[in-house]
Parts: sequence; structure tokens; C-alpha cells
Amino acid sequence: MFFGRWSVHQGMGSVQDPPVSSVTSIDGASSSVSGRSRILLIKPSSLGDIVHTLPVVSAIKAQWPGSHITWLVKRQWADLVERVEGVDRVWPVDPTVWSWVKQGQALRAEGFDLAIDLQGLFRSAVLARLSGAPMRIGFANGREGSPWFYTHRVPVLNPDVHAVDRYLLVAAALGIVVPKRPRFAFRILDEDLAVVRRLFERNNFSIDRPWVAINVGARWPTKRWPLTSFSAVADLLYETHRDPVVLIGSSDDRPSVERLRDLMKRPCIDLSGQVPLRCLPALLSKAAVMITNDSGPMHIAAACGIPVVALFGPTSATRTGPYGTSHHVLTGRVSCSPCFSRVCHHDPEMECLKRITPAHVTDVVQPLLAAHGTCR
Repeated sequence: MFFGRWSVHQGMGSVQDPPVSSVTSIDGASSSVSGRSRILLIKPSSLGDIVHTLPVVSAIKAQWPGSHITWLVKRQWADLVERVEGVDRVWPVDPTVWSWVKQGQALRAEGFDLAIDLQGLFRSAVLARLSGAPMRIGFANGREGSPWFYTHRVPVLNPDVHAVDRYLLVAAALGIVVPKRPRFAFRILDEDLAVVRRLFERNNFSIDRPWVAINVGARWPTKRWPLTSFSAVADLLYETHRDPVVLIGSSDDRPSVERLRDLMKRPCIDLSGQVPLRCLPALLSKAAVMITNDSGPMHIAAACGIPVVALFGPTSATRTGPYGTSHHVLTGRVSCSPCFSRVCHHDPEMECLKRITPAHVTDVVQPLLAAHGTCR
């Protein structure tokens, strides 16, 4: 049967690469940065990539606890970065080019000692240069000529290394000791938990009971598992456990969630468009399991240590799958996958996702739910 299931293991890079901790630091890099340094971290987007950056922040703070980290991020994601442990200041920028350019003078006034560009694009590299930081580090294979603006360039020898491990190459190049188990540290605040508790109470359900989160959204149409399949899974889980699944997503996902609800025969709890981004870690930290397309919320759940059942089609779980040992990635094996394309040219269309059946998903979810219930 042309169907695959595997786990992406935490703390492991590609089998062709040495462990991240064995990367040789760039000459003079660690001596140029002190434990009291002011650091500009440039990672403006997107949601999943921001989550992948958390272990870099944790590693820096573990080695240089007195350092001050300013994270430059697009305004739409700033609320989430506010919840990242170890970030001392969030510097939001608007998506326009002019917004980025005019930040240069203000950034220079901050007196940064080091700029870390994990975005690797022309715009982000220019900002690193405009910041006035005497040391600027990024990837040697950055796009749009970005490496020209760095004082230190980090090679990436294998394109199939996971994004988390790739970002940690930069930390290792700075002389930072990278742990075998990278740490994702969100600050789960009482006020955030209170918000999500109230949402559950309005639906006459306790957030402390085992519940399944379902996320049908994804940026690319080719990443989206059919809604008919999601509805079948939701109904099957209700019939087995007699508890409704919880539908999450942004306000942009509302049309898809409404179509899903029309397809479902069993009740559900619809929280799409109701959970503030800053509260998403608090929400997902209380889930028993998450079923999801390849998306930003998938990475937040994985970062919170929640078992993820992820549906992958055109993208590579090796590069951007849920990071950790407790997750399952399901994909239909076809010759063109992963194609990394937003438009499917395969016949039949999107076969890599459509080969995954609702039964495949429930077969994975049921033991996870049973184990969670036992632990409770």
C-alpha cells in the first residue's frame, strides 16, 4: 500500500550530517560576543519558522544569561513572540519595504553588538547591516544576495536538515553549546489560560478533559487534506469517545471551518477566529492530540510537547515536520512528492494527500488518546 507513517525525532538532524553540537565555531565569533551583549535577532516570518527559532533563543540565554535579545518580527506575529521565554524586547515591523527601511536609524541607536539574520533575504540582511552591529551572521546560502551583508557566513551542507537544526548551526557557529534536546520555551501565562478556559466553558466543556484539536488551515492549497476526510475523522472520534473535537484556526480559516461543520454529522466545538494568537500556546498545551495540515499551529503544538498527527503532501517532513519524538507524519507516497509546489501538476490531483484515509488517521489517534486518558 502506497502509504507512509513515520516520526520526526527530536534533537536529530539528517543522517548525512554531523550532530549540530559538532559544528566548528567561526574563528573569533565567540570572542566577539560577551555575556552582556545586545543581540538583534531577525526572523520576521512566518509562523512555523518563528517557532523553529525558539531553540536558538533558549541556547543563547543558557550560555549568555546576561545578554539582551531583541527579536525583529512582522507585526502580525509579534503577540506570539511576546510569549517566547528569553526574548527581552519585541520589535514589530510592518510588511512594507518602507517600514523596514525606516527602522534602520532606530535600530542603530540601540547599540547592538551582534545581528543574527535567520530569514536570509535581501531585506533582512540589509536591516542587519543598517542596525550598525559590528558582527552580522547568517547563512552562506541565503537568498537574494543576503550573504554580502554578513561579516560571518554559516554553511549549510545538507538541504534536508530540519529547519530547527539548521537555525542551530548559527548558534553553534557562535560558540554556543547546543543541547542534544533543543528547548522550545513559551511562557504560558495564567491570563492566557483564563481566556481559553472561558472559551471552553461557553461551550459547556472542560479544557482539562482529553480533547482533540483539529486544524484544517494551511497557507498553500496543496497542503490541505480534503475537508470530507477531516469530517469523517471528527465523526469517527466522536462515536468512539463521545466528546466533540475542537476546531481551531484563524479568522481567515473560518470559511473552511464552516464548510467542515456542514459536512460533519456529529457535534464539535468551533473556536476558529476566537483564540488570540498570544493564547495559542496556552490552548494547545492543554490538548491531548492535534490533527493538522502542515501549518504554523502544528509547530506550536509540537513545541508545547503535544502529540501531533500531521498530514503531509507537497512538503518535506524531514525539513519542516513536527519536531520531536511523539509525532506521526502521514503521507501518500507518490513519485513527485515532495514537490514543494503551491500548484499540483500531478494526475490524479493531490494524490499524495488523498491517499491518506480517515481510517489511517484514527488508527494513529486512538492509541494516543487512550494513553493520554491513562496518564490522567
